[in-house]
Amino acid sequence: MLSPFLRASARRRTDVGTCGDRPHMLHPIHRHSDTATMTVQLSCEFQRSAMGIKGLQGFVARVCPDACRTVDLREMAEKHRIDHPDVPPVIVVDAMSCVRYWYTPESWVCGGQWREYLANLEDFIKVFMAAGIKLVFYFDGVVEEKKRDEWIKRRLQNNKEIARIFHFIKTQRKQPGRGMFVVPSALPTFTRFALKSLGQKTVCTLQEADFEVAMYGLQHNCMGILGQDSDYLIYNTCPYFSIEKLHLDRLVTVMYSREDLCHALGLSLTHLPLFACLLGNDVVPESLLEGFWCKCLATSPHKNNSYNRRTNILLAVANYISKVPCSYSSLKDLEEILPLGSDKTLLYRGVESYLLPGQQSPWIPPNITNCQMFSLQQQTAVCQDKEVFQLAKEQHIQSENYTIFNILSNGEIDCSNSLEDECDREIPGQALIYRPARQHIYSVLLEPGKGGAYPLVKEWFVYFGNPLQQPELIQPVQPSIPGGTPNLKTLWFAKGPDVEKQRYSTFLACFHLQDTMDELQALEAPVAAFCCLLAYLMMQVSSLSLEDLNAFVALILCLKAKSAAQLAGLQLAQVDSRAVHLGAVFVRGLTTLLMANSACGFPFRMDDLMPWEVFDGKLFQEKYQQSHRGCSLEELLESNESLYTPFQNLKSLICKVCMAKKRTIQSRPRGNGFITGTQQREFNPRFQQTHRSSFVPPYHNQMRGFLWRNPQPQGREYGLGYPGRRRRFHFVPQ
Repeated sequence: MLSPFLRASARRRTDVGTCGDRPHMLHPIHRHSDTATMTVQLSCEFQRSAMGIKGLQGFVARVCPDACRTVDLREMAEKHRIDHPDVPPVIVVDAMSCVRYWYTPESWVCGGQWREYLANLEDFIKVFMAAGIKLVFYFDGVVEEKKRDEWIKRRLQNNKEIARIFHFIKTQRKQPGRGMFVVPSALPTFTRFALKSLGQKTVCTLQEADFEVAMYGLQHNCMGILGQDSDYLIYNTCPYFSIEKLHLDRLVTVMYSREDLCHALGLSLTHLPLFACLLGNDVVPESLLEGFWCKCLATSPHKNNSYNRRTNILLAVANYISKVPCSYSSLKDLEEILPLGSDKTLLYRGVESYLLPGQQSPWIPPNITNCQMFSLQQQTAVCQDKEVFQLAKEQHIQSENYTIFNILSNGEIDCSNSLEDECDREIPGQALIYRPARQHIYSVLLEPGKGGAYPLVKEWFVYFGNPLQQPELIQPVQPSIPGGTPNLKTLWFAKGPDVEKQRYSTFLACFHLQDTMDELQALEAPVAAFCCLLAYLMMQVSSLSLEDLNAFVALILCLKAKSAAQLAGLQLAQVDSRAVHLGAVFVRGLTTLLMANSACGFPFRMDDLMPWEVFDGKLFQEKYQQSHRGCSLEELLESNESLYTPFQNLKSLICKVCMAKKRTIQSRPRGNGFITGTQQREFNPRFQQTHRSSFVPPYHNQMRGFLWRNPQPQGREYGLGYPGRRRRFHFVPQ
């Protein structure tokens, strides 16, 4: 019997479409619909910014079918073992182009079905292991400066598409069809930690992944590259396999042949880098090539009216290049012909970008080799401590930390779109909600300069109202820690119980929870992390209600006993748009915990901060709707009486933390009155202050002596906050 993941793989054989050079999955009923046409672009653009050469993948499939060979990966692995008896068959995986393929749970809009997704990844790995094939996974670790403009363009477009998704949810009260699918927020981030937890070699790159993937494949004599990026047709590296065409149950896919592509175009392998540049890529913008294309089309003998314009351009450019002598002087002549403006080296740099270490090209001088891997030098880094910098770099490459190396190397950090409702006035963008915590994390990581001033951190965070015209310059702010913030040498290298306590307290101080250390340490680590994030959210977002708190607490308690199969079987009668928004905000908060944990020397295991430990999208939707419509405590906690006391304790802990900040959590049941408003969000001025160092009013320690495990049945009541409850819990004021 096939696993759910394998069944999904089998279903997709007839459902796979093409979007540029990135995969997306369309349900058959949406394939020709206007909705699918409108939203397919979004499906692709939630991937990384690099998409290869526009139209090349589709061109190969339509015009060069001989270059698309169906292959059996098991048979290829056997042949590889015979040809290379000392080297096991290895496939290097471009993971960023695979995450959409791996995410097969039916529900995607509610924040993510993380336990189902983890099970899918495990199924995927097991199939290759059974065939004796080792996988090595590569993830993009940066957005390179040359690709920032394209990154911004796509993020702004994604905002419009997300607005359409929320409009659909509000009007239909259900999840949109697969044609509008976007991956859950932070899916690539948590995927790399998931693969690492499953024992896989996982690499986070120092530049965009395609170069490092191609280099690894060549240098380690890999069986092939698995991905969906037409740049792998240009690099002279190991074979390129399609993730989009993979039939996992049979381990059969399509291999794209560079040699057959060259034969069809009348080119040689050495022509391919120049061919890619003259079609437009990450280095040479298409906008500079329009005039050149027109000249090529005018003289091309291959023009075919049955082809679209892009196909004819590909054929015409190939015809032009085939007649140009392969030499550096020919490249210089082309640079003079093209309107490259002040930068006449674009073509040169574009061709060079495809050269892997040890490779040379007739288009550039023989004494020049690609130095991409050495572009990041520590002497230009924000962090000048060699030991700290080296450890951060190693942890980054090995996927052990989160964003730390980006901050220490160039003082820059970015965050893509989340499923946030721009019409909801009450919930600020997650980028703004977590900014105060990030400011404290920056102060832990960075050393003040002369005069005590910290270097500013450049943030490229997507949220409603941010035009992304330039990075926001964010001031690090020291958290309130007696004796000051420990330095990184202490947090990262020192040992002993006192240092462990410092790590934990510094982590909590980033979220203004250092005075709750004893209570949080008494909890299981995932629950403590959950409570840390929930308390921070309740204090930062004043619109969050007692019903929201009840839903989150019920979620963490009910989730623990549920398997991936049980969660997959959970059915929702309807979907609430505000709960969708809150789910995305919460999951993004988990990435903030990852950042703080990495900066503070790992007071938590990273595994304890993963969403499959503390969150499930559908289960949160269920608890949210139950709480807001006023169900009984028994229903909220699924008639599990053993959860009543933990529910009381966790809820009381969060309420006490909030009371210490003069934050009163009000009951605001929404019933079944789903948000349908279309007014634009108005900013809360509080969240426009980027240099805020503390909450208002200031934090005072009012938690001493509070033992949440044994609350006293007296004092002010904090019940479930809705009618019809059968049991009330009591909250103990100080």
